[in-house]
Amino acid sequence: MKRILSDYAYSDGPKSGCWWDDTIDISANPSLTGDHSTDVAIIGAGFTGLSAALHLAEAGVDVTVLDARHVGWGASGRNGGFCCLGGGRLEDSALDARFGKDGRLEWHATQREAVDLVRSLLDRLGIDADTHSDGETMLAHKPKHQRALDEYATHIEENYGVSAAVHSQEELSDLGMNGPFFGGITHPIGFALNPRKYVAGLASAAQAAGARIFDNSPVINVENGVLTTPQGRVATKNVIVATNAYSSENVPNWLAGRYMPVQSTVLVTRPLTGDELQEAGWTSLQACYDSRNLLHYFRLMPDNRMLFGMRGAVFSSSAADAKAQEKAHQDFEKMFPAWAHVERPHAWSGFVSLARNGLPFAGEVPGQPGMFAGLCYHGNGVAMGSYTGQILAKLVLGEKPKLYPKGMQTPLKRFPFGGARRAVLPVAYAGFALSDM
Repeated sequence: MKRILSDYAYSDGPKSGCWWDDTIDISANPSLTGDHSTDVAIIGAGFTGLSAALHLAEAGVDVTVLDARHVGWGASGRNGGFCCLGGGRLEDSALDARFGKDGRLEWHATQREAVDLVRSLLDRLGIDADTHSDGETMLAHKPKHQRALDEYATHIEENYGVSAAVHSQEELSDLGMNGPFFGGITHPIGFALNPRKYVAGLASAAQAAGARIFDNSPVINVENGVLTTPQGRVATKNVIVATNAYSSENVPNWLAGRYMPVQSTVLVTRPLTGDELQEAGWTSLQACYDSRNLLHYFRLMPDNRMLFGMRGAVFSSSAADAKAQEKAHQDFEKMFPAWAHVERPHAWSGFVSLARNGLPFAGEVPGQPGMFAGLCYHGNGVAMGSYTGQILAKLVLGEKPKLYPKGMQTPLKRFPFGGARRAVLPVAYAGFALSDM
């Protein structure tokens, strides 16, 4: 395997303090040994791979899933747990220029469909993932962002067909979302969940439908329909690559330079008391994020622990993780000064994946019939990764996905500088940080 980050990034170090790991055990699966055959081999046991495996197995297809570590080890088991709109980073003007108004609306409808898919899977499979939050709230951290909220509400109604509620600064306090914000906007699409419970439920359901899952089985080569791991091989008709930010540059070679891993850091507090909640003026279970480019995302969970995450870390090492966590603690205390004394025993990091063309990809790998890939959800993989898995399953089955926008069919473009492409992040992040001040 050829990866662009340090060995530390793929170790247990970055996720050693992950709160989700304490909430549910995931049964271990055997490693692949010997020779096997299957109709579809899936690389990666996260939201995308397991969604694809579930939908294929339920259609009667013989499916084998291989993961370098284990179910949910990557971003799917350590993200912030926001099942929400998103998946790309293009403004409407760019979408209209590339795909026209109809293409833009189809892309936004796909985001909503992705959220609905997760909700339907949770209900149909009986997965208790501690869901909460009625949609999502964006909080304006600058006065000019507050002044733009009415325009944003119009954007939400046109693109998603729902009405959004605009909140003044005073109304936020009444809603139990007090803080250094100048207003906010809430739309009713999306919810929060425990991602580890969700990914564990997907794995159990896929296995119950007949899929086989192998842990500690990194795919080191794919050639002529055969996937090779350190101790085994799998012959297959079709391959789905579902490794997102934790991809290998040479599995397949086409992936090299076409995804950008970007770090996100998360903190979780101890359970807050009723008095502490009242003191801060934050009692809402709403999933929230602020209007920064290097955004903060946060939510009070049902057990009154506060989750707080942020973008912005650049390097991957033990020392860099410690620095990123220190910055997250500082920002948390600035946003919630009443909780400066509150212990935050859980802190961890993981990678989201960006695409140069600003949209996720789901489709057949160019020039490699029978090989499919799905990745680059721009930090919104709970919903979009799950939906991408369903798209890939349908493509393998020769069926037409319900919604399959042109932007997701467009192959990923290469970033400049190849294996050194993350070198541009310090400059880009410095510019974002200045604009966020």
